[in-house]
Amino acid sequence: MTEYKARWRAALERSWYRPDGVWWALRPLAWLFGGIVFIRRRAYRWQWLRAEEAGAVVLVVGNITVGGSGKTPLTLALIDKLQARGRRVGVVSRGYGGRADEYPLRVTPEMSAGICGDEPLMIARATGVPVVVDPKRVRGARRLVAQDDVDIVIADDGLQHYALARDAEIAVTDARRGLGNGHLLPAGPVREPPSRLDCVDVALTHGQGADFWLQPGPVHALADATERALADFRGAPVHAVAGIGDPARFFAMLRAAGLDVLEHPMPDHHEYTGADIRFDDDHPVLMTHKDAVKCADFADARHWRVGARLVFDPAAQSRVELLLNRLCRHTRPREMQP
Repeated sequence: MTEYKARWRAALERSWYRPDGVWWALRPLAWLFGGIVFIRRRAYRWQWLRAEEAGAVVLVVGNITVGGSGKTPLTLALIDKLQARGRRVGVVSRGYGGRADEYPLRVTPEMSAGICGDEPLMIARATGVPVVVDPKRVRGARRLVAQDDVDIVIADDGLQHYALARDAEIAVTDARRGLGNGHLLPAGPVREPPSRLDCVDVALTHGQGADFWLQPGPVHALADATERALADFRGAPVHAVAGIGDPARFFAMLRAAGLDVLEHPMPDHHEYTGADIRFDDDHPVLMTHKDAVKCADFADARHWRVGARLVFDPAAQSRVELLLNRLCRHTRPREMQP
């Protein structure tokens, strides 16, 4: 049954990104979903439902489509920029894929992704900032403020979580896939109408030549501290494993670096087993950071994590910097605080 559901979901998601791929039988459900979205948003706008304050500045990073669009790499870049301004940053996340016994959950680097989710664990390990997982984002954000004394809370993938009051919003759209067929769930990948992008403080597109993109960096062994350049893997086939929103983006990045890629796309947030990353040859196995946090426990010398560096288009960077400067005016750098 699980395999059947996975195949059905994969077929549905493929249809979202084909011009003629809409499943007409799902259109009535999409209209119903759209009505619920409209009523819910108006309820918060007219204060029938009230957004709750976290006690610190809140920056939401999200999208209006299902699946990956580059939110997490952008979140990592925003953390760096805010820390460079002397602010103490914390991240609150739903923790998709995690199954904790109780919430809010403070993520630690040694924690399993099966407990906290892959993206929160990746952020915690990559940055060292406090990360809290909680389906109730208000409660998680308040935990960060009360126990970690943060100045700015970044709500990762929190655009539709209106219960959390926010000071600014950044929305990200994948440049290659866009909004797919443009239909609301479940007939398409869209969570809210495209007009929602006009309401955010900064709307960014992710992809080569767009507002920001990823450039490959050093490649790190999962089994030890070895580091190599990506160019070292040219000249022989490599297995590429990606369980992200758009695996094709990762494969294209490797091919652009001159690698001979054997593709192994996985569902987003895939729960890996050792069999998923072992193949009947000795070719290296390259994967994203998000996948590596779930595979390290059963990796061997063949398995590598490809580092990536986010690059902004100058105009987009200017918009982001202006927004962060505005948010920072509501806090003081740590060296200035008593």
